[in-house]
This record gives sequence, C-alpha cells and structure tokens, in this order.
Amino acid sequence: MRTRTSFQKRQKEIARAEKQRDKIAKRQQKKLMAKQPPGPDEPEELGGAADESPEPAHGSEPAS
Repeated sequence: MRTRTSFQKRQKEIARAEKQRDKIAKRQQKKLMAKQPPGPDEPEELGGAADESPEPAHGSEPAS
C-alpha cells in the first residue's frame, strides 16, 4: 500500500503529464492553423481583428 504522500506525488505527476500533453497538442494545432489560410467564413484568430468592435464604447459619445 502506498503512503498518502506517494499517492499525492503520483496524482501531481499525472496532472503534470496531462498538462504537458495538452500544451503539445495546442502547439501542433496552432502550427497547423498557421499553415492554412483562414476560409471566407472563418474569422482571423491570430490577427485579433475579429475581437475589435466597430461601434464606439458606451459613454464615449458626447451627451446632447
């Protein structure tokens, strides 16, 4: 039987390994997306232009 600290260490190591796999998968996905130009119906994620709002922010208009 394992002690509590050994069990906690194992759980921590498993979580670390999962995070590492997720990071690698994310990098590979980003690399694939960089190779492919965005389609006509896909917003550009890397440029950040889709996040910008064409409307002015509330409160920035002068009061009449």
